[in-house]
Amino acid sequence: MVQVLPKPVTFEQFAEWYPDTGVRYELHNGVIVEMNQPSGDHEMVIALLSRKLTVEVDKKNLPYVIPKSAFVKPPTTESAYCPDIVLLNPLNLVNEPLWQKHSTLTQSASIPLVAEVVSTNWQTDYANKANDYEVMGIPEYWILDYLGLGGRRFIGSPKQPTLSIYSLIDGEYQVSQFRGDEVIISPTFPELRLTAGEVLLIQ
Repeated sequence: MVQVLPKPVTFEQFAEWYPDTGVRYELHNGVIVEMNQPSGDHEMVIALLSRKLTVEVDKKNLPYVIPKSAFVKPPTTESAYCPDIVLLNPLNLVNEPLWQKHSTLTQSASIPLVAEVVSTNWQTDYANKANDYEVMGIPEYWILDYLGLGGRRFIGSPKQPTLSIYSLIDGEYQVSQFRGDEVIISPTFPELRLTAGEVLLIQ
């Protein structure tokens, strides 16, 4: 049985409580949230993008790796997110106080790029996480909305599969969106030759 914690929960309580049951949890402003079991297509989007990014990392001989799972903790809230993809710069891990014990990243220097694949809780990806990642100073944030679930204020109308890339410019995110056969433009990987349709499983 999973122990119930009092609310709100601090990150330290969350990290010590986290059960080894195979169920994924995140901490959202002091509230423990159980993550839904991802669909097959959701996992395929993650796998495809991870492979493509790894190829680019190898081609450019960059030090980056993609860990199986890692938490990203914004410094200003009692939150801890487990993104679908974290591009990790291991050269900065010596400066990460929570890495060795909790596999948790707190500094933008450790995270060149982070990506979330949208599921039913799209509000968290487009609002909470975008705001927290911006405050942290993470240079690039991808939202892969392969089912077109996001609100119209985020992906337009009619809603359709959309890849949004948030790039940090002068401390604020500027968003570029890609659909169908449009070629993705990534500041971190300018030589990436990949269309939105390929990564969103619509081609």
